[in-house]
Amino acid sequence: MTASDKPAPPPSDTLIGQFKSFSGVFWVSGWMELIERFSYYGVRVMLPVFMVAALGEGGPELDQIQKGEIFALWAIVQSFVPILSGGFADRYGYKINIAGATLLKIIGYLIMAACIPLAEMLAGGRSLAEARAEGSEPGYWVLLSGAMFVAFGTAIFKPGIGGLIASQLDKRNSSLGWSIFYQLVNVGGFLGPLIAGFLSGWNFSYVFYVCSAAVALNFIPLFFFKEPARMATADGEEKPGPLRMLYESLRGLLEPRLFFFTISFAGFWLLTFQLFDILPNFIDDWVDSRRLASWLGTIIGQDTVPKVNGGNLTQEWMILFNSLLISLGTFLMGYFTRKVPTLVTIIIGIMMAIFATYGLGMSMNGWWILGAIGFFSLGEMLSGPGTSRYIVEIAPPGREALYIGFGNFTVGIGWSIGSLVAGHLYETTGDKAVLARRYLTEKLGMAADKVEALPKEDVVPTLAEATGTDTFGAADLLWQTYDPYSMWAIFALIGVVSLTMLIIYNFSVNAANRNPDHTFNIHGHLWVKAFLIPIVIAFFYFNWKHFSLGLVLNAAFFTVMLIISFLPGTKEAFARTGSR
Repeated sequence: MTASDKPAPPPSDTLIGQFKSFSGVFWVSGWMELIERFSYYGVRVMLPVFMVAALGEGGPELDQIQKGEIFALWAIVQSFVPILSGGFADRYGYKINIAGATLLKIIGYLIMAACIPLAEMLAGGRSLAEARAEGSEPGYWVLLSGAMFVAFGTAIFKPGIGGLIASQLDKRNSSLGWSIFYQLVNVGGFLGPLIAGFLSGWNFSYVFYVCSAAVALNFIPLFFFKEPARMATADGEEKPGPLRMLYESLRGLLEPRLFFFTISFAGFWLLTFQLFDILPNFIDDWVDSRRLASWLGTIIGQDTVPKVNGGNLTQEWMILFNSLLISLGTFLMGYFTRKVPTLVTIIIGIMMAIFATYGLGMSMNGWWILGAIGFFSLGEMLSGPGTSRYIVEIAPPGREALYIGFGNFTVGIGWSIGSLVAGHLYETTGDKAVLARRYLTEKLGMAADKVEALPKEDVVPTLAEATGTDTFGAADLLWQTYDPYSMWAIFALIGVVSLTMLIIYNFSVNAANRNPDHTFNIHGHLWVKAFLIPIVIAFFYFNWKHFSLGLVLNAAFFTVMLIISFLPGTKEAFARTGSR
């Protein structure tokens, strides 16, 4: 054993002592995560507005349902693929996972940057407006392909970097370690939207180019540290092939404690991802942040603050308040809650997120919305790191990356379903241009074909002129008439259901820990089957009512899990994969 291989001394319980216990590989891993998140969130926080931006404003002008479908497929790939890629990270190395992921993400960002010219090329040189008039949507397919590259890259990166972090932590410093990791996520999540807020005001494509260049920097650290030890394969044992590993991963996901935790926690991720999927559009459409922008200008200079829509603060800068708070306070929250049961911190965090989500629909005032984002962030400081910590706690030794991959399953459920729900809700009840067209025809009696022929960027100004007001007055008129904020109450109700499930789960697990003969320990596999059957039926029913590729993939995934749960040996596999 060399000096560099010697284990670190047991960490002191003081904050400084725990900081000193972290290895160099831990900090390098945190830096790579920061860079990856800078690129990812720089794109993600701008993308919802870009996707639906009018053709005349340089966007592809998708509708909210198309946008929701892309995000749902993105969610499924990014969240379900780690169930397989986590196992490969454990067996074949974290560094190769990170390198491959970085290459895929660069390709995805560059495709998105060239969305409009690529779409016009697919349309045979015609403009997107001409292609749409003929029933073609090349912009949708170009954005979807770019999103899939980014989704696959992120899916490979997450368990690789997560396993790398887990290999550097133990029970004594894991709470602070995961909180620091989560905090670095949000440092990147703060800096990305900060830069995107400037760049998107000039040209949307600049954001994609800068983010692709930034994520390429992650190739450099891979040359400067040794591959950490990971799960070893016994002498003479053949490494399983991809199909076998996928089967084992899905079977492991059926472990009762892991399965019910991921199902229960999905509602929190449904809420969280609306912060990046729908809230950007909601802010861009409805929130009056002129006073907030003016106040910020008195601090950093009026010319420095990026403004849109007649003086509003860009939505990227409003949403980055979430990452700013988390990047400043998460490690302190992790330190002070290190002795609090993990599930308790998760439950408190979700309660705060529910109140904040409901609060988003209570006012158009920019200061109020900023306060709701801040309160949500406090809840996320408790729930986000707690999830990673809890999953690693229940993972068998050497299977941390695999279980972190499993943890992405709950993200995929919440994010994909939430994207589909949000897309339909916002298209019918929240999109300002859609509601303005409705008002022009229903309330003012304009001819429907004339209203439909209006370019998207002219719809709200036309309403403002017809009602003798400005665009802010038109927005207030639509707010009072159509209640576009009602969707936030629906999301909050979904959060209440998720919270209730987590409380029941926490009660059941604690009872099972005290009593080895508890039914959860003995018959947990039957509980899993009992839940899977109605879930599969529900997915097929909603597909029958409203066909969606995102719902089809969810239905297929849960159907495969249900089939595996009935295969011989699955119950015994639960015990080997970590049920206790």
